[in-house]
Amino acid sequence: MNQAVSSTMNKHLFPVRALWVACASVCLAAAWLPNVSAQTPTSAASRPAVIRSADFIVAVVNSEPITNQEVQTLGLRLQREAQAQGRPVDAPEAKQLALEQLINDKAQLQQARDAGIVVDDEALDQAEAGVASNNQLSREALRQRLQQDGVALTTFREQLRNQLLLNRVREREVEARIRISDIEVEQFLQGQLKAQAARAPAELNLAMILIAVPENGTEEQIKPLEAQAHDVARRARSGDNFAELAKTFSQTADRGANGGALGLRPADRYPELFVQAVAALPVGGVSEVLRSGAGFHVLKVLERQLAPATLMATQTRARHILLRLTPQLTQAQALAQLSALRQDIVSGKADFAESAKRLSQDGSAAQGGDLGWASPGMFVPEFEQTMNRLRPGQVAEPLASRFGVHLIEVTDRRDAPMSEAEQGALARNVLREKKLDEAFAAWAEDVRGRAYVELREPVQ
Repeated sequence: MNQAVSSTMNKHLFPVRALWVACASVCLAAAWLPNVSAQTPTSAASRPAVIRSADFIVAVVNSEPITNQEVQTLGLRLQREAQAQGRPVDAPEAKQLALEQLINDKAQLQQARDAGIVVDDEALDQAEAGVASNNQLSREALRQRLQQDGVALTTFREQLRNQLLLNRVREREVEARIRISDIEVEQFLQGQLKAQAARAPAELNLAMILIAVPENGTEEQIKPLEAQAHDVARRARSGDNFAELAKTFSQTADRGANGGALGLRPADRYPELFVQAVAALPVGGVSEVLRSGAGFHVLKVLERQLAPATLMATQTRARHILLRLTPQLTQAQALAQLSALRQDIVSGKADFAESAKRLSQDGSAAQGGDLGWASPGMFVPEFEQTMNRLRPGQVAEPLASRFGVHLIEVTDRRDAPMSEAEQGALARNVLREKKLDEAFAAWAEDVRGRAYVELREPVQ
């Protein structure tokens, strides 16, 4: 997509949606492992002090209590996350937000259980592995980290199970409410094309006749030249051949060669004076006489092309080296191996393509790891997010995904027209995102409204 369209569309196509849509492992990674990227133990002295006020019930949702300690813990987490995003909130506001979130979650969890939704141990294990992968850790290292941060494994897994339950009930209940018609898709695409055309300058091909004015010319010298320019403009508007007039009168360096045609180019590559002068002219129209520092100009519009009636997508060409995890190769070992290889590639001691042919464990190895041109959404999110942050020629730090550990290099980037199928898929994704947010808000409000909520003691 061109940059303007890309930023608008990507904001909708790949948003970080509400928690119910996001991967539970990502949510829990943020919740439990705020400093995990450092991968260094947290000493007791450096950890925030734990609030040790006496615990008590602050609210009851149907038959389930919410304790003061639950609110305090979530409130601290919300404060930490808000601060990391540059929008700090004070403690009372964080506690109120935490209480509201816990009430909503309790009501929705009860609905999930009433609907018979369950999360088995296999799904829980996969989610735990996802948390580890997103934080570039093995499951063993993840559990060690939790222990260092004072989080019991049973507590972590129970919270993770609850998050999966919430995701599933929200998806099931809300997805059924979403309907997208072909008319909505067509209207959306027409709106995007119209917005793109407004942002993209038209291309113009102008012909010009220049009657040059001497530098520091006197009024007596300039006046007859201006009269000549007006006479040429009059003749051109009366039907005289503009190309012949250019060859006869134009005082450009090429003496009116090519009939004075300047060539098809984006409007913003012409002087603003020229663009404004021909803005209202049809193809074939001749302008009034214009004065610039060079002299007097007469312009004719030879051609005008509007922006192409298709959406553009930013495509990336990347290559990678993939190491798959085995009992003999742990995630930590693969990360260390590719980190060392990256240093050799960046310093020029190793060649990426040759290293990919020798080491990579996927089908792209024979092509030096080349993955070809990729449109948005072709790769798994963790891979694509890292790739999109790279400039051509940059090599990322090793990345763990569900497939193994990758070393990624971006080799090129371009804007390419989207096919009709891609445009349709894009439109449905954007409309679905918008309707999901609206439908989720309505559903959550409905669940909250049907729940019996008793507020007891104020949060301390």
